[in-house]
Amino acid sequence: MENPEERKLSSTTETSNFTAALKEFEKLVELTAIQKKEERLGLYVKNEDTIDYEKFYDSVLELFGPEIKSQDVKSFYRKLSNNPDASVDWCEIFGYFLSEEDALASQLDEENLVFLISRKQRFPLSGGRKRDVVKCLVKIPQLNFLIIATQKGSITVFNSKMRVQANINVTDTSWITGCDYLPQLKRIVAVTERTIIIWDYKAQGSSQDSCFVIKPVDHCLLCVCVVPMTDRLGRDDILMGDDGGFVNKFTLSSDDFGLRQSKHKRKAQSQILDSKNFKSVKRKLHNDWVMKINYIQPLHSFGSCSLDSTHSFVLDSLKRLGDNTPVREFSMPRGANTFVYCIRANVIVTGGDDKILRLWHPNISTKPVGKLVGHMFSITELVTNEKDQHVISLSSAKVFRVWDIQTLSLLQVFHDSQGGPGDMQIYAMIFDQNHGVLITGSSVIDMYPLTRMIQDTKQIPHSHDRDINVMVYNRTFHQLLTICSESIIKVWELETGHQIYQIFDPHGSNVEVTTAAIDKSGFVLATGAYTGTVKLWDFGSGQEMKMLFEGKDWKEDDHCLSQIAFVTTDKKNHYLLLALEFNGKIKLGKEEDPILAVVWELPEIMPILIQGKHVIHLAVTSNPKTMNLTIPEVELTPEDRKPVVLNISPGISMEVTCFDVLIKEGYNLIATATVNGIIVLWNFEMSIATQLHIPEDAFNLNLDLDPTRLKINAILFLFRSKEYARKMSQDSVSSSAQSGGLQSSKGSKSSIHDAESKGQSTGEHLDGTKGETSTGQKTDTDVLPNIFLNELPPPILVTAHEDGHLRLWNLEGKLLKDVLPFTKHSAISLTTLYTDIYARVLLAGNMEGHVILWTIGSFLDPPHEEKKFKQQIAWRGHALKIVNVIYVEDKQVVLTCSVDGSIRVWHARNGHYCGYFGQRRKFELNQVSDFILPCDVTERPVEVREESKYTEKKQKYEYPLIFDRNKWRKMSSFSLLFRRPTPKPFDVNQEFKFFKTLSSPKIRRTVLERSQTGNKEAGVIFGALHIYRVPSPTSLRFLPLIGADAHKESSENFQGKKKGGRVQHTQGRRRSLRRSLAPGVNLISAFFPAIQK
Repeated sequence: MENPEERKLSSTTETSNFTAALKEFEKLVELTAIQKKEERLGLYVKNEDTIDYEKFYDSVLELFGPEIKSQDVKSFYRKLSNNPDASVDWCEIFGYFLSEEDALASQLDEENLVFLISRKQRFPLSGGRKRDVVKCLVKIPQLNFLIIATQKGSITVFNSKMRVQANINVTDTSWITGCDYLPQLKRIVAVTERTIIIWDYKAQGSSQDSCFVIKPVDHCLLCVCVVPMTDRLGRDDILMGDDGGFVNKFTLSSDDFGLRQSKHKRKAQSQILDSKNFKSVKRKLHNDWVMKINYIQPLHSFGSCSLDSTHSFVLDSLKRLGDNTPVREFSMPRGANTFVYCIRANVIVTGGDDKILRLWHPNISTKPVGKLVGHMFSITELVTNEKDQHVISLSSAKVFRVWDIQTLSLLQVFHDSQGGPGDMQIYAMIFDQNHGVLITGSSVIDMYPLTRMIQDTKQIPHSHDRDINVMVYNRTFHQLLTICSESIIKVWELETGHQIYQIFDPHGSNVEVTTAAIDKSGFVLATGAYTGTVKLWDFGSGQEMKMLFEGKDWKEDDHCLSQIAFVTTDKKNHYLLLALEFNGKIKLGKEEDPILAVVWELPEIMPILIQGKHVIHLAVTSNPKTMNLTIPEVELTPEDRKPVVLNISPGISMEVTCFDVLIKEGYNLIATATVNGIIVLWNFEMSIATQLHIPEDAFNLNLDLDPTRLKINAILFLFRSKEYARKMSQDSVSSSAQSGGLQSSKGSKSSIHDAESKGQSTGEHLDGTKGETSTGQKTDTDVLPNIFLNELPPPILVTAHEDGHLRLWNLEGKLLKDVLPFTKHSAISLTTLYTDIYARVLLAGNMEGHVILWTIGSFLDPPHEEKKFKQQIAWRGHALKIVNVIYVEDKQVVLTCSVDGSIRVWHARNGHYCGYFGQRRKFELNQVSDFILPCDVTERPVEVREESKYTEKKQKYEYPLIFDRNKWRKMSSFSLLFRRPTPKPFDVNQEFKFFKTLSSPKIRRTVLERSQTGNKEAGVIFGALHIYRVPSPTSLRFLPLIGADAHKESSENFQGKKKGGRVQHTQGRRRSLRRSLAPGVNLISAFFPAIQK
């Protein structure tokens, strides 16, 4: 046994070691935070000491041991990267998060909440009035404004960030009881007990000057609402309820408030208006106070509720206010305090002092269609969440209940326990449909967010505990399969995002699964491991079928599989697998009962390519086991098998990094790419291997450059088969059937292929030609592409490079297009590629988590115009490297997975975030969700729009305009007298003679010619000035007059001309010039030399 002293000594040693590790960890965090700050400022230069995630993770493992989970290290590093100034604690590296945001996941696991109470936000009232409470809340979705009216006369307009836009304190002795927004007059209406207030919240200057008060009124006003009528410009109708049971209708127009623009903007002397001057109508509908009134636009009716047990709720047209026709009444014990209408369910929900929520059909007033019981106190407010079909009810005890309208079930109950005795009553409540927030008003403003909104924006997406290695999509079952570095296989349902089943350690304990593939039928799954073993699984049940065992002489690292792919065969239940090992070898595996076996391996051709040979001829082997395979076994010719001495550096890597297979429509191809950027095309129909591309410095070793700078990370065939032609023919038939009348709706979902389909509907082929019949109608063959006419365009190869470029090649090795994706960042290494089954969309993911989407519909057809290869959108989906990206055609969503352990879903058209696999709520793939971002992403999507077809019109006139005296003389009153039509009464004189004489200035376009300096007779000053020759000074008539006498004489001449007399002033001008100059100096001869006639 261990002595107590030894045990004490060991514990002391462990404590000191842990304390030292903590100090080293604090230094590591400090250095990382300094680096991240400098990176944000653009001052950091990368070097050998740069701390990236891998170095940070290795340092943490070295300090605390292998017990540290990678997910906790990632969360800590992500938090430090997003906010270097945030406070961090060492216990967070062990998974014990002290902040409220990181503890959110544990809260969500305890209960499935509709509203997340722990994230409630509280805002104080502006204005500073003591003991004031909110009486009314109004949300304006069009302007994204929130209007808050308090009891003591304060009206405030808030923007979406809860910042005050406008505020007014009404100087009225009565309390405010309600408010609303006038959409036509662009003003706010509020009612007090005795007055109606109209406030222009956008007016500048004193707020009291922009406020109109309408009085008197007959009864105490208790509530108000606006009737939204879009067909009435400059006029709004308001409905008001009072304590006498009357419903009043007032018509407010711009003329009543002097809003019409006049020539003289006179300020209204009195801001008080007489209510008798307004058009109004009222009718008594209740025998008690009218508690709430609202206009329900889908029903074209107004609704009002009262405490009257007989006439509790009234629902009818506005016309009933002007006559004595009986109205539609709903009766309930002890009346109704509030009501709300649910549009999708088409029900009206009422609540009152009897503590029961009743659901009414609008046309059935005799009996409710449902009841909701549960409140212990009087119900004071009701609101609806139309998107989720929820009703939120509030009682006088500040107890909230959330109900499902469809199932009539209770979803959540919560209580506002904060506040003092004066905060007991909540008078107003609304639900913001755009932001998913419940807003309540008492002595403060509280906001309760929906759990799904917080889950999408605050909770870290988490699908796997470790890095994700593989993600493949099963089109047959509409399911997704992912594998993490911990060797856990998970199968997910695409529609809901829920996990179906999982498999632990599929290749044995501590054996990492590195790659996977699904066959075309969707029933068989193949997985490849770090040890080189391959297994076949039944996808539906997850049961193992067959296995390729590990060889006895295999080393640990040599046969690690990096990529596998199924090869299509004619035989059923007969599977062929192509596998790429980490050492660059490509092997073909064949199913042989009861195991899988390797049947052939691609020959090594790199030494031959180094010699400069571009085309290598191959020979099909005589092996009977491989002759009848889809891809036969090939070998080098005897001439190419000769040993060759290579004069290259041994440090150059030439291993194959990726490959792709194309076996359809007569093609039998394999394309491979290497670490040093070489692309090789294997054609098994012609038994040749062709070098498509080789970089200039592929075999040169430069220690100053990155050895992986030429690496190709992904390669892909872009090819359209006859299946695409059939689909295009079906689309053309359906589009021609609907060409007679186009229908559109707001709820229709647009596709990213709309632009391509619109281009084809105009009669253009994919090759740019047009085809029409003699009557002008397109034939079926004109609409279809060339592939329907047995003219299949050849395949195209696309490669994703380490330098961030995307390059497209034809099968001859010609570079068709070199693209650098636009992501608002410098070139970032591309990691993965994906295209749909019809090769209309191309997606790529890069090292920093960006997703780029291109439309390539018409680019695949010769002559491969560069303008038809268009980038549509790019967005940042992850903070770390993207492993795989998948596009689901029928849902139009993009699936991404990253080394951060999350699988995320995005709308393909706009890059909006839908959620992640593993979340509690279901996906809403068919609905365009609100724009939200995950917590670790701050960049908005970047859309690349096409150039506008309409260019900006060039300005045809020059400015500034000047007065042209020549035009003025031509447009004398006598000449215009015969052109004028006979004036009509009250006509405005639109002669505009002065404006017609304006013209652009006669700016001299050429530089004046310079001659010698002036005459000595001009004196010392004038003689030193440069003299310029004016091309055509015919006379001195238009020279500016110099001297006071000349100015006086010119004014007299102008008055004489104005009186109508023709004054001869040429000689007088010359005499005035002579008097104004110095005696004995002839300035005219100095400035203007003699001109020959």
